Amino acid sequence: MALTVLYEDNHVIAVHKPAGLLTQGDKSKDPCLMDEVKVYLKKKYRKPGNVFLGLVHRLDRPVSGIVLFAKTSKGASRLSEQFRSHTIEKIYHALVIGKPDAGTLTHYLVKDEGRRKTEVRGERGQRAELEYDVVAPYGPYTLVRILLKTGRFHQIRAQFSFAGFPVLGDTKYGAPFALPDKSIALCATSIAFTLPTRDERKIISIPIPKGWNQYKA
Repeated sequence: MALTVLYEDNHVIAVHKPAGLLTQGDKSKDPCLMDEVKVYLKKKYRKPGNVFLGLVHRLDRPVSGIVLFAKTSKGASRLSEQFRSHTIEKIYHALVIGKPDAGTLTHYLVKDEGRRKTEVRGERGQRAELEYDVVAPYGPYTLVRILLKTGRFHQIRAQFSFAGFPVLGDTKYGAPFALPDKSIALCATSIAFTLPTRDERKIISIPIPKGWNQYKA
């Protein structure tokens, strides 16, 4: 694959993850974004031996968008602390089925490890919160802009499904059909963080996938 680098400095690299690609390798042994970034760094800087790359967050396999990696242990530590303290701002866009109004979703989520799925369970589990705005109607679907307040496993997918507006293509969470490429209409479109070695706020943004335009009325 041709790697798309969105930002790079001495401590951080941000890249675009296509839908369908794993962020990190698993037992399937399928190609993953992390390995692709390591190959890129090894070639660019002519590094001998193994390349350090810190994984500080992930995107689900069928989701596309921005993934941030650390190139140094200092970068990994400081970015991880920002994720823990919720000072990193993550924006997603999604096409959801139906016509929701803008609002806030707050639920308690329980992860089912065996099914690799998250369920809403009353007030048991991890608290999950997000805010969203309605951007535009797309025929029977709606384009929404989502600001994550917490970062839980499959949070956006589970919360919108429970609210009655599953993400387009997400059959695991109630969508009636899959998309031809097995992706879901969810994209991490913006991330804002403080650079690890400078008191400077960095914002990285990308447009929504062009393929979503086919769903407009």
